[in-house]
Amino acid sequence: MELLPKSVKVADFEIGAGRPLALIAGPCVIEGKESAIRHAAFIREIADRVGIPFIFKSSYDKANRTSADSYRGPGIQKGLEILAEVKRKVCVPILTDVHENGQVALVKEVADVLQIPAFLCRQTDLVLAVAESGRVINVKKGQFLAPWDTRHVIEKIVSTGNDQVLVTERGASFGYNNLVSDMRSLVIMREFGYPVVFDATHSLQLPGGLGKSSGGQRRFIPYLARAAVGVGIDAIFMEVHEEPDHALSDGPNSLALRDLEQLLNVVKQIDRFVKGN
Repeated sequence: MELLPKSVKVADFEIGAGRPLALIAGPCVIEGKESAIRHAAFIREIADRVGIPFIFKSSYDKANRTSADSYRGPGIQKGLEILAEVKRKVCVPILTDVHENGQVALVKEVADVLQIPAFLCRQTDLVLAVAESGRVINVKKGQFLAPWDTRHVIEKIVSTGNDQVLVTERGASFGYNNLVSDMRSLVIMREFGYPVVFDATHSLQLPGGLGKSSGGQRRFIPYLARAAVGVGIDAIFMEVHEEPDHALSDGPNSLALRDLEQLLNVVKQIDRFVKGN
């Protein structure tokens, strides 16, 4: 019999332990206050109609852009002000990235979930600093990391006394400018006892695929999302934008907002069947 992961509490709901699927979604990067509030409100309305718990995600700084000319975001001060406003006006929990140890104290005052970016998941000092915040931690598994090696990242976090951990699969490097999703990794990582998230949009990124920026294959988002939910994941992570072709970051692998509700209805049915709810 499959062992269920522990549950992690975010705001007024829990992720894991056989609970229904949760949604982590929003634009890749904060594009302005009005945009962030608008996206959060629209996604929350959809999530409420479908009946799926929702965490809003967006980054105040995309520190790993392909080109130095690419838009990175409003920065930590302005970005956290915007996320705090989203949280207050839309009444949703917040997830955002932390890139440096010195950012943790500021970010934990606003965010319910602190995310360790994929490229930084082996940076021990950062991992420990984020863990010591006491907040829920979402670890993005690095594109270079084997699923069984995420155990060591989890052990670093838990060593601080914080066991509120989510682990996210976002594809593995497959040659140059390409990623591939191995559904076996979802099973392997879940065996460590913590809720597993599948990032259905970054998994379809083509890193550096457009030369000065990354490409993507958004048409495959529904297929990977359905497959991952069929494995039995605990939450689905998706970058969602009202106009992906005009997004300031990761547009090619972002789901169009207009397509979100239909996809959520489908994956909710799959989740209900798989988990027997």
